[in-house]
Amino acid sequence: QVQLVESGGGLVQPGGSLRLSCAASGSIIKINAMGWYRQTPGKERELVAVITSGDITNYADSVKGRFTISRDNAKKTVHLQMNSLKPADTAVYYCNADGTQLIFGPIETNEVDFRSWGQGTQVIVSS
Repeated sequence: QVQLVESGGGLVQPGGSLRLSCAASGSIIKINAMGWYRQTPGKERELVAVITSGDITNYADSVKGRFTISRDNAKKTVHLQMNSLKPADTAVYYCNADGTQLIFGPIETNEVDFRSWGQGTQVIVSS
């Protein structure tokens, strides 16, 4: 199974910066889009930023100009550089990726599409 592991969350003062990273592992053939979502208590998970395999990016309006998403296809990683952080950015941030993986069976091996989530990393912006 494909696993995503996030790192880089923490506590930062308003106006500060953090860099989140996410590494994918498993029997991955290809990864299409990779993205970051965030969620606060009582609210639905929302898209923060996404990047396609062709490096096309899309951002939530609330983070445009402050956050930058990037990926390293060879290392199967995605990063989120967050600058000029605001208290409203406080949330648990989740990494997401979709693509194709190999599933090894007793007789045959199959290519299966996947969409996986990381376990989440907490970001707190507070003075």
